[in-house]
Amino acid sequence: MSMIAENPETTRRLAPFTLALIVNFIWINASEVFRYFAFVMPMMRVSFPLVPDVAPMNLPVFMIWGVWDTILVLTATLLSWMAMKVFGASAMRALLYGTGVWMSVFVILWLGLYNMNMAPAGVLAIALPMAWVEMVVAALIVWWFTARDEASAQ
Repeated sequence: MSMIAENPETTRRLAPFTLALIVNFIWINASEVFRYFAFVMPMMRVSFPLVPDVAPMNLPVFMIWGVWDTILVLTATLLSWMAMKVFGASAMRALLYGTGVWMSVFVILWLGLYNMNMAPAGVLAIALPMAWVEMVVAALIVWWFTARDEASAQ
């Protein structure tokens, strides 16, 4: 006889948070790769032609990029999820939470790089709006799964 009682909350295949994490992992990685290869890498190479091996493509870079993307996915998903649980969930709030994550990660990153003359204004003009869309869509994904979670709880 088993001591573990079957509970619908604990026997779901995947919790909504886990699903949001998986979908955001796919979305954010695809977005990051597209933005980097289509815009950031070529623009950085044009802007810094005298810097040897600027924007390289090798195993150590990909490994660091993997760590960066993992931290970004966890941050974007977890912070949006917690904010929605505490302050409420709606599409408008998802836009605000996504903007907050964007400011906390990308605006600080790119302004710091720009301030140290390591990124030209043209790269910021492309990278920041694209990163904002990425984070807002990630927050909307979290909102969608939060709404499903709340609907299944009723």
